[in-house]
Amino acid sequence: MFNSKQDQAAKAAATLENLRTALNGEMNAKARYQRFAAKADAEGYGPVASLFRAAAMAEGIHADNHRKVIVKLSDSPLVTFEIPDVKSTRENLEAAIQGEVYEHDEMYPAFIAQARADSQAAAEHTFSLALAVEAEHARLYTAALNNLEQLRGDARTYYVCPVCGWTSGQPEFDLCPVCSTPVEQFQEVR
Repeated sequence: MFNSKQDQAAKAAATLENLRTALNGEMNAKARYQRFAAKADAEGYGPVASLFRAAAMAEGIHADNHRKVIVKLSDSPLVTFEIPDVKSTRENLEAAIQGEVYEHDEMYPAFIAQARADSQAAAEHTFSLALAVEAEHARLYTAALNNLEQLRGDARTYYVCPVCGWTSGQPEFDLCPVCSTPVEQFQEVR
């Protein structure tokens, strides 16, 4: 017969696998967006490069949140890095939109449902934070793609919530719309 710690570990197995998948996805997205930013800079799309850098920071925040839950579940967080496929800024924006939409529409909703079924509140919480932010990233990337030729020139400032990764070009709010962190704590990214 299992003791309560073994029962908890068995019940968390599917959620733990989802946490590992999410951690890998977020760390690879961070690396990909950093490379996409360099390409956007090289092509003269400074504002797009800034957006990619801000999103990379946000993906790192998601990864760190996932990592903390993995450690809490007494597991070792391991990441397998992939070599980013960098193309033109237009193609990179299209790829970023596709990735963010997948995470928002398919991956995170399934992971949240599994965490809820497994009674893993911390995992459900970190997945929910990422889910909300991925929708905003998709919106920001879509706006950039739709206005790409007007986004040449100097970098611009984005603001990133240090708790959930919410990303904004203009923080016209007092508290993060996802996690209620005061806007004064947001990190500026150019």
